Amino acid sequence: MTQSRTHTCDELRLSDVGKKVVLAGWYENMRRVSKNLGFLILRDFYGTTQIVIETEELMNEVNELNTETTIQVTGVVRERSSKNTQIHTGEIEVVPEKVDVLGKCIYSELPFEINRSKEADETARLKYRYLDLRNPEVKEKIILRSQVVSRLRESMTNHGFLEITTPILTASSPEGARDYIVPSRKYPGKFYALPQAPQQFKQLLMTSGFDRYFQIAPCFRDEDARADRSPGEFYQLDMEMAFASQEDVFAVIEDVLPPVFEEFGTYKRASKAPFTRISYKDALEQYGTDKPDLRIKLKLKDATDILGGCGFGPFEGANIEAVVVPGYKGTRKQIDAICAQVEVVTAKKAYWFRLDEQGEIVGGIAKFLQERKADVISALGLKNGDFVAVAAEQKKADACKVAGVIRRLFGAEVPELFDKDCYEFCWIVDFPMYEIGEESGELEFCHNPFSMPQGGLKALCEEDPLSINAYQYDLVVNGVELSSGAVRNHDPEIMIKAFEIVGLGEDDVRSKFPAMYNAFCYGAPPHAGIAPGVDRMVMLLCDAPTIREIIPFPMAANGQDMMCGAPGEVTEKQLKEVHIKITE
Repeated sequence: MTQSRTHTCDELRLSDVGKKVVLAGWYENMRRVSKNLGFLILRDFYGTTQIVIETEELMNEVNELNTETTIQVTGVVRERSSKNTQIHTGEIEVVPEKVDVLGKCIYSELPFEINRSKEADETARLKYRYLDLRNPEVKEKIILRSQVVSRLRESMTNHGFLEITTPILTASSPEGARDYIVPSRKYPGKFYALPQAPQQFKQLLMTSGFDRYFQIAPCFRDEDARADRSPGEFYQLDMEMAFASQEDVFAVIEDVLPPVFEEFGTYKRASKAPFTRISYKDALEQYGTDKPDLRIKLKLKDATDILGGCGFGPFEGANIEAVVVPGYKGTRKQIDAICAQVEVVTAKKAYWFRLDEQGEIVGGIAKFLQERKADVISALGLKNGDFVAVAAEQKKADACKVAGVIRRLFGAEVPELFDKDCYEFCWIVDFPMYEIGEESGELEFCHNPFSMPQGGLKALCEEDPLSINAYQYDLVVNGVELSSGAVRNHDPEIMIKAFEIVGLGEDDVRSKFPAMYNAFCYGAPPHAGIAPGVDRMVMLLCDAPTIREIIPFPMAANGQDMMCGAPGEVTEKQLKEVHIKITE
């Protein structure tokens, strides 16, 4: 062993009794019994070992130290009389000959107790992240992340992919999110951008003759945080395949990811190939979302015809979606609580009724349905004991969205309908190529502008743009979008036409994507790819409440680095060097 020690704090066993050893680590705590007897816990990266102080001289030395001081202990291993089966070293202890200070902690009070750091305020945890990471429970998530990345690399290499790194400083391009821009010192008034993804570079690698590429790629987007999205930067398993179709990408992912989830996940079951495939349209209509949690065995039912015109005001002229929940026996208080959650999430109301064990419609909006009871039971396929939650909105898409939240919240309450302890993957396919933008009111790309339209140039020339689907797909697991991908548009003629439809001409394409457009003019292979998010993947594997738990040094939700003080001010000299002037 090296590093100022003969063993780690998780290594010694009964077989080591009698050995003289050197340990090094952090002074975690000490239970003092008398002036010449105390039990000190020494902690390093690997675990803990009990150190027994048995002389007044050593006790006085240790008493002068603050906890979290790093120390080196030289002593002899002996068997413990009172064993601790909760730790690996619980059968032995070390009696020290000397204790040397390696790094003094000068503070008598810490921002939080190390082993209870997760209970501290998040601002304090992020500011003192180096202390937070000393907590074994926090540290284990970072270790898991390293293990997952290592396994992903191994699996991709075994599938014939070559790991290639792509540039961090690049040109700004319209890819859907805000860029982080970097001013140029040599070229006044010009800027680099940090890549939102290696999208263009990996496609250029395909045109360069590389057949299978991957990397654990850093991506930079100036967007707000969510529980499952870190502000600023994130990492993804970026991959691309030449001469490949959607099926080729699916085959690789379906072979690579399930073993990783089964090996490292909180749950030890994961979907086997082939994953369920659901069209984007069907996902919205059957699950109310394009990120369905298939662990919940429920689907939406269009109830407009059977429930419309029943005399209940909110149903008049509305699109109505019902979710039948067999076996849900919640009390009125519990039902009201879940309906309130639906309203918090959607800003819309949920309604309900149930068919009791005697076959009567009761509760909620039941009084409006008595005259058509038999038709309601027949149309919704109800059985005695079934609970029905309902959404009603003027637009069908809005009704489906609310019903999707209803499905998720009520379905999760019935164990028979919610197979919680597994990872359920699915593909969402056949995304629309175009959509009407909510803010602009104009035709826009729905997903990825570099995707191949289904039907190719003929579809772009002859069909209504809003009717055209693209070879685009999302990978969803347990209701979380893990990745987006697509078969790429590698044909310059099709690319120009696709951009023309959203008002961008050939000159725009040439100027915004010069390298990729020019490369495609030299004979590009068909290619396809995907990029599952590593951070989000690890978050799912360890069932962390937020993505910040699995990132070594995360930013706060507001985009600030609480530990290093970023973003921060720079000097006037630095600004002048890059030709920047700050105005009020």
